[in-house]
Amino acid sequence: MENYWIKNVRLEKGYKYENGVISSTLTEICHILMEDGKIKNIVPFDTNMNDDLIKYDANQMLMLPTFKEMHIHIDKTYYGGPWKAIQPATSIFDKFDEEKELLPKLLPTAQYRAEKILETLLGFGSTHVRTHCNIDPVIGLSNLEATMQALENFSGKLSHEIVAFPQHGLLRSNSVAQVRQALKQGATIVGGVDPGSVDDNIEKSLQTIMDIAVEANAGIDIHLHDRDTLGMLAMNRFADLTEEAKWHGKVTVSHAFGFAGESSEGSAELAERFAKLGISITSSVPIGNLIMPIPMLREKGVKVELGTDSLTDHWSPFGNGDNLEKAGRLAELYHHVDELSLSQSLGYITGGITPLDKEGNQVWPQVGDKASVVFVDASCSAEAVARRSKKRVVLFNGNIVSGSF
Repeated sequence: MENYWIKNVRLEKGYKYENGVISSTLTEICHILMEDGKIKNIVPFDTNMNDDLIKYDANQMLMLPTFKEMHIHIDKTYYGGPWKAIQPATSIFDKFDEEKELLPKLLPTAQYRAEKILETLLGFGSTHVRTHCNIDPVIGLSNLEATMQALENFSGKLSHEIVAFPQHGLLRSNSVAQVRQALKQGATIVGGVDPGSVDDNIEKSLQTIMDIAVEANAGIDIHLHDRDTLGMLAMNRFADLTEEAKWHGKVTVSHAFGFAGESSEGSAELAERFAKLGISITSSVPIGNLIMPIPMLREKGVKVELGTDSLTDHWSPFGNGDNLEKAGRLAELYHHVDELSLSQSLGYITGGITPLDKEGNQVWPQVGDKASVVFVDASCSAEAVARRSKKRVVLFNGNIVSGSF
């Protein structure tokens, strides 16, 4: 790992106010010393750098923290192969039947296609990936093996988590033993899917998920698509189990569509409970007739993160792997159009890190921070989110892993 300077870096330093209202973001040009994978020094533009270290020129590009892709399925995708739209289905069970035939056919190219997705995610600025990996009687642990090999080939370029995901139902497909084995062979998080509509037993399904997690001392990330009363019932019961097991800060609910169809009072109460228990929510920012109350969740203190979910597979032909674009969609959907709300929207894809806090104090970067950063062609975070800045150079722990200066 080389030590080097990056000169002419644009950093945010505060907000500009007009008539008591934030009107724009103030920035400054600095030079940054990278040493041993961390930010060693930040010096003003007029500093004379007279050492012999390599000096890259950022040409006044804006430096931001790298992004986190918190929900994607890299193990089953059409990405990297010929275009193919989805086959119509009347229910999730039709898709399960389709998978039983499709997954064995995709297996020979699973690693290759997973690597193509990782390459794409990295190029867009995501240096952490949480991927869900099918664990079921049809494919066994084969997709896990392909996923782990793909991630190993990106070692040193990004960090990762693997969710052992019983897509066809933990109980419905009798996958309990396989999920336990997956956690012994490289998976790091226990998954699950719709304990009500898929497993048909909310109590047993959720209790089994929690039991496996406690046994393995692992986190949990469960898909919950069920809406209205069924969805709220499952999420409330899961909150009970999280509290009983003292699994605070180790649980994620992906999608959490129950919030979309419930009364604001019931949603707000559950959101407050999630915040207290450290239960996070990962969303793909759905549009159309399914709008999640993401601003309310965040206001109540729930950690909300974003993910691509499908990237052109048999579930959906959409998705491009660009989480900055996803943050822009969120801002557009929830009318985050002013400088403050746009810039703070960046936190949804960075693990909550933004260069400026809501009061305009510079909180990132600091000397000693990991040198995992992305340079974008934008004047500030607000512009980067709103305009989905395209040109990017990505560093992971001090190494340039995508793009070039």
